[in-house]
Amino acid sequence: MKRVAIFPGSFDPFTIGHENIVQRAVGLFDEIIIGIGYNSNKQDFYPVDTRVEWVEYLFKDEPKVKVGKYEGLTVDFAKDCNAGYILRGIRTAADFEYERAIAQVNKAMTAIESVFLLTTPEHTPVNSSIVRDIIRHKGDPSKFIPERIFEKMKNYNMQGK
Repeated sequence: MKRVAIFPGSFDPFTIGHENIVQRAVGLFDEIIIGIGYNSNKQDFYPVDTRVEWVEYLFKDEPKVKVGKYEGLTVDFAKDCNAGYILRGIRTAADFEYERAIAQVNKAMTAIESVFLLTTPEHTPVNSSIVRDIIRHKGDPSKFIPERIFEKMKNYNMQGK
């Protein structure tokens, strides 16, 4: 049976920590689908279709990685993708407690297993909220964004968006 995992998140924006989790998980699964979730009630920093384009570009040379977008329950997206696993990165003990609760509810609702990878120490402080604040205040986020995405971001921001 094919081992398919989804890696869900808003990824607004996708960081080097996210990239590291995917790179490390590629050897564990036959396919990883990065699920970019969106909520029509929330204001996006970058449009979801732009984020999808950027993440597809980032992993264009990795055939085991696909990108999709979804709205609604993550487990429904997983079922739609025939995924048996939900991949999550854990940075802190607080992340673990939060993710554990969600994983247990997801498991109670479906047969989908959650797989946690610990973030590497150098990526522990990096998260999308901090990166958005750096960008919002005209700082340099290049240390925290994958190079391929950063190049796309610069072009996007230069177009006045």
